[in-house]
Amino acid sequence: MESKIWLSSPHMCGKEQSFIDEAFATNWIAPLGPNVDGFENDIETYLKEDIHAAALSSGTAAIHLALQLLDVGVGDEVICQSKTFSASANPIVYLGATPIFVDSESETWNICPNTLEEAIKDRIANGKKPKAIIAVHLYGMPYKVDEIHSIAKSYDIPILEDSAEALGSTYKNRKCGTFGDISILSFNGNKIITTSGGGALVTKSKKLRDEAVFLSTQARDKAVEYLHSKIGYNYRMSNVLAGIGRGQMTVINQRVQQRRANYDYYKSNLKDIEHISFIEAPKEYFTNRWLSCILLHSENQKHQLIEHLNGFNIESRPLWKPMHQQPIFKDAPKYLNGISDDLFKKGLCLPSGSNLKDAERQRVLDAIKSFFKK
Repeated sequence: MESKIWLSSPHMCGKEQSFIDEAFATNWIAPLGPNVDGFENDIETYLKEDIHAAALSSGTAAIHLALQLLDVGVGDEVICQSKTFSASANPIVYLGATPIFVDSESETWNICPNTLEEAIKDRIANGKKPKAIIAVHLYGMPYKVDEIHSIAKSYDIPILEDSAEALGSTYKNRKCGTFGDISILSFNGNKIITTSGGGALVTKSKKLRDEAVFLSTQARDKAVEYLHSKIGYNYRMSNVLAGIGRGQMTVINQRVQQRRANYDYYKSNLKDIEHISFIEAPKEYFTNRWLSCILLHSENQKHQLIEHLNGFNIESRPLWKPMHQQPIFKDAPKYLNGISDDLFKKGLCLPSGSNLKDAERQRVLDAIKSFFKK
């Protein structure tokens, strides 16, 4: 059998090794050091907008700390986009708060402005104003920033911008990861660049950034003895992993180009198959195309194509199963319009790694075409 084609595997450029070697040579193996400082500076320089970054152990850790910095606690409610990965929602529960799931709109597949405002009004009418809104740039496609932030501002609710999948994407020429009151990034192994495991918290407030670093290093007070006046976490990124990130940041623009080229390849070669459709980027949206996604004719067709591709040793995955469909969240309040359910029924992610070779993309294309010729 031919070698496995993965959905989105890590892609090293070679420059990572020098930063790692330096960490070993200088014995900076701890969750602090010059690579951590340098990686944070690299993120800040890339995103611009006068922001401050804290390098952390994961994007999930970043969401957890962000919610805590937004004063979310036991008994509070947090609105969360339903069409997302569970890591967007789980930290709400870590803090003893309740997730309120809001459905998508069909243009970007992200949180729907109309449904969001309906949810806010209803929660307020029920006596509990949401403490925060988690809005996600799904698969690298920016959410409707102007509309969502206008609604949030009118109700004075902060936005936690989940940009885990959207490093390199822009909205009106401004980079994703700079819109939220607090924003987060992910550098998991499947993301557009990786630190093996890792993430970052991004904010315009240096005070909030410094508080995030404090909490991420076990909230140790400035004292000779080990003194703690707050509960902290072991969430700081190590100097070794930050070295991987420093190397990866040198090729971020190429990685975006390569992911976008995958999408263009699939679209140009599959556009004539009537049962396949693609999500287009609206005007003034630029998506990194982290994953190339298609919509099929039916749920049954989606499952059949997944099995067909698997027979060719090609990995594909359904779109994220909405949070309101997850067993663990079955009792959570939800405001639905049917769009995320339909996307889940028909949506499929195709191999999208920036390290895909031409021959591998051709294998994927041939396999898909053979499915529709049956």
